[in-house]
Amino acid sequence: MRTEDVLAAIATGLWRWDNASGIVTLDAEAARLLGLPAEPVELTEAAVRSRFHPVDWNEIDGTVNLAVAEGTLAEARLRIMDENGRVIRTVRSRSKPFVEGTDYQLVGTLQEVAEPQPGTAARTPVTGDWRRSREAFLLDAGRALAEARSTAEVLRVAASLSMPGFSPDGLAVFGVSGDRLTIIGHHGHDAGDDGPFTDMPLETDYPAAEVVRTGRAIYLPSPEEYRARFPVTWPLAQRFGRESWAFLPLIVAGRTMGAWMAAFTYPVSFTPDERSVLTTVARMLAQALARAGVAESERELSLGLQRTMMPVLGPAIPGMEVAARYVPTGGGLQVGGDWYDVIQLPGGTSRTGGRGGGRGGGRVALVIGDVQGHDVRAAGLMGQLRIALRAYASEGHRPDAVLSRASRFLYGITDGAEGDHGAARFATCLYLEVDPATGTLDIARAGHPDPAIRMADGTVMLRPTAGGLPLGIVPDTDYPTTRLTLEPGETLMVCTDGLLETGGHDLETGWERIRTLLERHDPEGESLEALADSLVQAVHGPGSHHTIGPLADRREDDIAVLLLSRTGAPARTAAARRTAMTIAQAEPERIAAARQHLRELLHDWADPEQVDSAVLMVSEMVTNVLVHTDGDALLVAEATGDHGKRRLRVEVADASDELPHRRRPGEMASSGRGLILMEMLAHEWGVDPRGEGKSIWFELHEGRDGQP
Repeated sequence: MRTEDVLAAIATGLWRWDNASGIVTLDAEAARLLGLPAEPVELTEAAVRSRFHPVDWNEIDGTVNLAVAEGTLAEARLRIMDENGRVIRTVRSRSKPFVEGTDYQLVGTLQEVAEPQPGTAARTPVTGDWRRSREAFLLDAGRALAEARSTAEVLRVAASLSMPGFSPDGLAVFGVSGDRLTIIGHHGHDAGDDGPFTDMPLETDYPAAEVVRTGRAIYLPSPEEYRARFPVTWPLAQRFGRESWAFLPLIVAGRTMGAWMAAFTYPVSFTPDERSVLTTVARMLAQALARAGVAESERELSLGLQRTMMPVLGPAIPGMEVAARYVPTGGGLQVGGDWYDVIQLPGGTSRTGGRGGGRGGGRVALVIGDVQGHDVRAAGLMGQLRIALRAYASEGHRPDAVLSRASRFLYGITDGAEGDHGAARFATCLYLEVDPATGTLDIARAGHPDPAIRMADGTVMLRPTAGGLPLGIVPDTDYPTTRLTLEPGETLMVCTDGLLETGGHDLETGWERIRTLLERHDPEGESLEALADSLVQAVHGPGSHHTIGPLADRREDDIAVLLLSRTGAPARTAAARRTAMTIAQAEPERIAAARQHLRELLHDWADPEQVDSAVLMVSEMVTNVLVHTDGDALLVAEATGDHGKRRLRVEVADASDELPHRRRPGEMASSGRGLILMEMLAHEWGVDPRGEGKSIWFELHEGRDGQP
């Protein structure tokens, strides 16, 4: 005779639950016990779950998890429900988990058992082993309460807890405010039922008040005992129709912060095991409420600081769109030293000539910065520095003067103050003055990451700008100004290093991550606000965990980001791509940045060899300026035309009137080959004298080989 036939003869069914696929296989007897047709069947986990009483399912889930962890049997007593929610029978399940990696299969039996006597079912443990069921419940309850981040979440978790063998029908959490007892939250009551309990003197003859006064739990197993011990407030509890009550103190660090009530619709004797479970839950609940209270206070303080220190973007800038984001670090008070600001500058006159445009279109300053540290001290310094910068800008100073004064101010207030690593506090900053009428940007930079620009055709480039030391390092520092032009359809991004380096990245790899998002941005179908959200999501969202860095909360540094876009369609006669940068005599290392800048401009050029040739010629031209003149070199590169047939024109200008001349370098010479290289590599080249200085230029034609 088959095993299945033997088990069916004794009303015992077989079932198998595959955790990986979520499929439950039942033999004919198991299906019958679940109220289904008596034939073998495969069902989804959700379909099987609908046949069990929800309280029983919650408890068996914890027992199964414990059995999987320990490799032992899972035993439970389960009530089977019909489609109308009525209990049709009670079955006992015994199952054995077979673990395969992170998944497992549960194989077990189902057998119908007699219903317990009325009045005892609630007090009979649903699980076959009280201690194992209690441990599973407490583990699950502790995890759920530890993950709750607010008082509301703690109360929701407490309301959903289903204790092994006895589940309360009503819950209430009481707090203390001075000499008054208040209701923090409740479950299992109708709206308005908490009215008499919302504000009660601690001297009241009420169980929760006595628990708070004495710090000792009160167990009331019957209405008669409740009436005898608390006759004054018994009428308040009588109308709810409960049979047993437990009032337990909520104690944290030796201080009673409130009380927890668990009420039952059936008699509970409160055995030592039951009291042990209730006491443990009360302790966990008190700790969770205390943590939630601290977290909510910190969040309220953080939000208050942010609202005070973070500016509103203010009125719209004619012809411009602005979007900004600030994301605090995930630790402590969630405040730090990053900030941004948008400042309406005095007067309406453009520095480039003419008025600053109608509709109040005067100059505007954008500021972004990062004070060293992620603590309250950093947040305080940030607030002071932001106010100082706003004041200096409102006085009408140029960007270089604004940063020089700000550096002197920060040095003065932090002289002798120490930061996170024992060094004086400093701040990086980028100050950008915008003329909305012309798109002109005057930028001064103090140790801050360079800005990036997304061109109208989708090309994204870092724009190297001249810079000085971070603010506060020395009292007197110069900050050179770089002038750029934001063309219609272009978007500028400035950010703090948190956007780039979070998640284990350095500045280079972090920039590549952000650059990809900027390239994907569609200005016609996606708003600037959506782009700001996607930049933050790339660093903090789930996708960030698939890149390098620890698989943890990515809020390891503050993030501030400002986006500025010039509206309007690009002029059809304008260059498809145009960039410029200055290489100063004192900064020969920026020759490497110029080479990289040109490669970024030509990132999709059809012929890589032409790109190498252009980079080589630019390096030679700029080096000649720095070596043979006393001035700076201005590099201007422009690519025009359709893809595959574009023309690249590169100019390097300087203030010297001395024209280059051909030399015949010896075999071991390290210079003198500039003009020879241009003759060999460029399609066209030349030298143009100017009123003050000269310009050396060359052209390359995409898709064209050889020389003209």
